[in-house]
Amino acid sequence: MDTTAQLTPTTEQPLAPAPRLTLSGISKSFPGVRALHDVSLSLYPGQVTALIGENGAGKSTLVKIMTGIYQPDSGTISIDGQAVTLPSAHAAFGHGITAIHQETVLFDDLTVTENIFLGHAPRTRFGTIDWRTMRKNAREVLDTMGAGHIDADARLKDLGIANKHLVAVARAMSIDAQIVIMDEPTAALSLKEIEELFLLIEFLKSEGKAILFISHKFDEIYRIADRYTVFRDGEMVGEGLIKDAGQSQIVRMMVGRAVDHIFPQRKAEIGAPVLTVSGLSHPTEFDDIGFELHKGEILGFYGLVGAGRSEVMQAISGITRTSSGTITLEGKTIVPKSAADSIDAGIVYVPEERGKQGVVIFQNISLPSLKRTSKSGVLRLAEEFALARSYTERLDLRASSLSQDVGTLSGGNQQKIVIAKWLATAPKVIILDEPTKGIDIGSKAAVHGFMAELVAQGLSVIMVSSELPEILGMSDRVVVMREGRIASVYDNKGLDAETLVKTAAGIAA
Repeated sequence: MDTTAQLTPTTEQPLAPAPRLTLSGISKSFPGVRALHDVSLSLYPGQVTALIGENGAGKSTLVKIMTGIYQPDSGTISIDGQAVTLPSAHAAFGHGITAIHQETVLFDDLTVTENIFLGHAPRTRFGTIDWRTMRKNAREVLDTMGAGHIDADARLKDLGIANKHLVAVARAMSIDAQIVIMDEPTAALSLKEIEELFLLIEFLKSEGKAILFISHKFDEIYRIADRYTVFRDGEMVGEGLIKDAGQSQIVRMMVGRAVDHIFPQRKAEIGAPVLTVSGLSHPTEFDDIGFELHKGEILGFYGLVGAGRSEVMQAISGITRTSSGTITLEGKTIVPKSAADSIDAGIVYVPEERGKQGVVIFQNISLPSLKRTSKSGVLRLAEEFALARSYTERLDLRASSLSQDVGTLSGGNQQKIVIAKWLATAPKVIILDEPTKGIDIGSKAAVHGFMAELVAQGLSVIMVSSELPEILGMSDRVVVMREGRIASVYDNKGLDAETLVKTAAGIAA
């Protein structure tokens, strides 16, 4: 959509004399876990406050308290100086608090209009829903916020993610929400859609909304935020104006230490080829893929969305079938017909989507390695715990115990569990597809450090990543894909981001 002409954001908001929302002394504990301890947060009208912290710092718990899903054990919540209680999501909604999540919590089978006015539809004098007025109001709200291209009668399931975000914002506008929480709103958006979202945020600021913006991306935080609040281990450790704080200062507050070298310094000792792929093709996804992966090497795969990187990795790992080509592992040709075949051969694939699994940590990690932790068909619990403890300690897992349910962990810690689970199978080749997507800077450093440790021990790693700093910081060589084919392979010596982007986009040097 072209919102430039329709939105008229103010370029600068004066500092508000009083916050719209204030949380003071908020604490929340769960069995065996202290999620929040005596934290505070203030949101100001016409301003964006960035809530920053590692995975597991307590951000999600605080959002659930603000939206009435959780009740605090202690502390006070005030709106415009008046203490309030939020015993339910409906109560929070009634106080003008709304949240827009990474995955929008709306109803796919309802229309755009029905989603916008769900729970507060206009009524006729007979008490029935006034459909004509509701559609008219929906179109007015969408037009006001520069989203007039969205059909108010369309089913939500027929919209893309970016437009679903716009419907969530329209819902907030329809109730005149004064406090808008945006939890990782750009995670699934393209660069163009992110720019449009930022225009929309500026519009919301100009309307006097108090906005909480949660993101792991520092470029977004410094682009859109006026203020910051930093959480660490369930405590508030810093706050202030974003213009007065450098990135290194905020990182130190986040992780309790300086992260001067995000990518570990390592001396690569590259050995003989371990994996050779030749002429690998798929009828619709990729064609004539060929490369070598050496022992002790991190081979980066870079490309734009739709380049076919993940599809190639899924074929190598037996998830999808190819039409032609060969895969050779340590000199032996393999023809994986399933993921189990690849795992048995020594190739494991850690996908981008980590998902949530409803079992405890140690069982999740040991599940693919039962041959190592059982004898004569009988599980040995002590060995399961030892195996899980070994890998979780190396990955700096943040959990109350190895018996904690994986579904209760933060996203970054779930990612560590998935990586640990497959590394416990002692593979020869591990394929990491976007290994640090959506996790914080401290967790990224732990994953990167572990990758360096693994290749130092002789493991070979393929790393698919869309993050240029990660590709340049971790790869020994980089394969660039474009439109299902390999465009170029670079040795990572003096390689720069501009070269990679031009190659991925097919732009002549």
